[in-house]
Amino acid sequence: MKIGTDGVLLGAWVKVKNKENILDVGTGTGIIAIMAAQRSNALIDAVEIDENACMQASENIASCPWHERIHLEHMSFQDFAKQCKKKYDLIVSNPPFFKNQYRPSEKSRSIARHDDALPLEQLVSDASGLLNPDGSMALIIPSELLSCCEKYLSDKALFITRKLNVMPAPEKPVKRILLEAERSARKVSEDYLAIEKGPRHDYTEMYKELTRDFYLAF
Repeated sequence: MKIGTDGVLLGAWVKVKNKENILDVGTGTGIIAIMAAQRSNALIDAVEIDENACMQASENIASCPWHERIHLEHMSFQDFAKQCKKKYDLIVSNPPFFKNQYRPSEKSRSIARHDDALPLEQLVSDASGLLNPDGSMALIIPSELLSCCEKYLSDKALFITRKLNVMPAPEKPVKRILLEAERSARKVSEDYLAIEKGPRHDYTEMYKELTRDFYLAF
């Protein structure tokens, strides 16, 4: 799997300061776990069900300067949640989110992009049980899944506290939403971000500011 904009956005946006234990669910290439390690002193667990993705994540993690703080598990998140004895200050996930749509022929890509292996509702449910009382959960989802995600979070007494609405360009509709949820309700901090100014690869200053620590070109 290629490193995607969604993962980079979430890895750069999520609050990791003062977090001691972080869990990355569906780590894929390992990018979010590595970014969290770069931005914090936390111990990070990463879970990935797909064997090829897990092998790639293992290579990427081993090659990064923070590999000693990242532990990778090859298993489903459902199995991980059943046996996990830890509680986390932060659980972060760029989950599979295409439901009932055309499946790509390659199995690994299908697992990464579709929610059959890990439905969003189950992700939220299992993750809520692994959170510390003052912990937080962060996700990136398609805009059309916002109402469903809000319900799933509410059902587990998790309240959205931060929201970033992401547009491909200023004149385009919101396509992705980054959410951060906690146990305590408070006023939602909401913002908007356009990735490109219009022309391909002509990035906005806000996007470059958010991600410049991770792109050599910025």
